Amino acid sequence: MTSMDATAAQLLGQIGVRANARLRRAGAPTLVAVAHGSRHPAAARAVRELLDAVRALRPELPVHLGHLELGEPLLADTLAALRGRVVLVPLLFTRGHHVTHDLPAAVAAAPHLDARIAAPLGPHPLLASALHARLTEAGYRGGRLTGVVLAAAGSRAPESAADTARTAALLGARLGGTPVQPAYASAAAPTVSEAVELLRARGCRRIAVASCFAAPGLFADRTRDAAPGVVGRPLGAHPALARLVVRRYEEASRAALVPA
Repeated sequence: MTSMDATAAQLLGQIGVRANARLRRAGAPTLVAVAHGSRHPAAARAVRELLDAVRALRPELPVHLGHLELGEPLLADTLAALRGRVVLVPLLFTRGHHVTHDLPAAVAAAPHLDARIAAPLGPHPLLASALHARLTEAGYRGGRLTGVVLAAAGSRAPESAADTARTAALLGARLGGTPVQPAYASAAAPTVSEAVELLRARGCRRIAVASCFAAPGLFADRTRDAAPGVVGRPLGAHPALARLVVRRYEEASRAALVPA
């Protein structure tokens, strides 16, 4: 690191410390975790466990849950019951329609709140860490002629595809340069099966699948069924994902307090 880089990092750190102190004086905003929702019987439990892990990291912080659909409480009901400052943290991994349209609409429908929307959970090195860990738990060992499919929900938004591609690059770097091919469970191409064939065409003989989903559900089941071998389970309450939720909350909370 150059002396200029070190000075810049020191200044940014001082700004962050001051912003955190101001947050404590003002009272921390409520964290509203926004899950998509699922009819899968294990989905609600996985999200609750993730939020328990978030509370363990920040026990002083009020944490609530809202679902976009297919789960209770719905986001609109959660926001209606709250007052004051809130930060919505999407338990989603890209800038898809839910993040860019549904969350702003939910905030607009709750004018009684001072609300901010945090960035989605991806791309981020902590997400790559959680994906790597789930692959390792499932038996992934890497090595020559190995490829990985990064399975995501999918979206028609080009920003979403760019975010998934960036996450794939971060995961590939973490895996020591292993090829990582994005794939989608809906709304975009390639599918998991098509991504497997793309990796085989590149000479990969052992192919694992990383599941970029917060909780079990239809998309995670589709991914598992299409996987040719090792498949990582949904991220759930992995410690790195819980830290990432807190990180996104803190970034959004500080944004209003850091002078331009």
